[in-house]
Amino acid sequence: MNKLVRAAQTSQSLSLAAMEEASRLGLREADIDHLFLALVINDQSAGHALRELGIDIDSARLAVEEQRNAQLTSLGIEASFPEAGRIVFQETDGYEWTLRARNLIAKSSSKGKPGDAASVLRELVAEPSGLITDILGRLGTTSDVLIECLDRVDSPSMKSMPAAATAKGRLTGATETFVSASLDEVWVFLTDPARIPEWEPSIGVLDQTSQEVTPGTTWEGFAPATYPDGKPVKIKPQFRRRSVELIAIHQPDRIAWSFGYPDVAQGNSVLTEFALVNAVGGTQVRISRSWSRRQGWRGLVAWPLRPIQKFLVWITLFQTGSAISRAFR
Repeated sequence: MNKLVRAAQTSQSLSLAAMEEASRLGLREADIDHLFLALVINDQSAGHALRELGIDIDSARLAVEEQRNAQLTSLGIEASFPEAGRIVFQETDGYEWTLRARNLIAKSSSKGKPGDAASVLRELVAEPSGLITDILGRLGTTSDVLIECLDRVDSPSMKSMPAAATAKGRLTGATETFVSASLDEVWVFLTDPARIPEWEPSIGVLDQTSQEVTPGTTWEGFAPATYPDGKPVKIKPQFRRRSVELIAIHQPDRIAWSFGYPDVAQGNSVLTEFALVNAVGGTQVRISRSWSRRQGWRGLVAWPLRPIQKFLVWITLFQTGSAISRAFR
């Protein structure tokens, strides 16, 4: 993966997670403390390093809250920040970075720097305000210890998987995401058909979720009528109905679902597979998605659109991974 694509994907994933954290407090600006929280749940080596030191999302949130309150006290202000609620980023809009956070992310990819999460973390601990250093102190560690740990785990084998590739006539994409929950909890979530609308953006409602969950069982789903922010979704009639089939379920580490359009002639089904692995502080989830390429003249016509198709694969994988992570935060 080239530097530009890597930096763009890192920025996208960190922006989403940081702004989700800001939304818990009713804020519309994400600052460097929210960026730190985003790195704690990041699937790249930066997140691995933080979790290796025993820093999870709950302890990091508490340390950030304590540091904010300490700053107010040092200024002689008797007040506190709003109590945190649930993540509402996907239901609202108008979010942006503070200037210092935006500049820090830009700096992580300047002058030959790779722009990955590790580079962002290195810039964050060196940030001159000392905010992150103080937060790390509350978490029982130091910037030096963190950088030593990051140096140890920041290797090519820890990098994220490619966003999309070709395989035997299919368009295929794969990515990984870290989830702050045990493997058993993630397994229950991903094997429950009633929870599919929480991670599959094309499904708004799923009927007959009380059916036995065994390979070959099929459910009928319907596209969402509204976006998370309440705006209506415009969709063609033939795309309203979805078929959902459980293809494979191998406890405790593999699940595969197939999604199709029963009202679309010659419509291709989409296979979504999950592979779960125990990780420090939670579960590493590998998500892959694939569908058959069109054959004959339709395939030739679609050829110039391959780069767009690969980008759309990455977007859908990113949305799915983010939704799974959000469900446990």
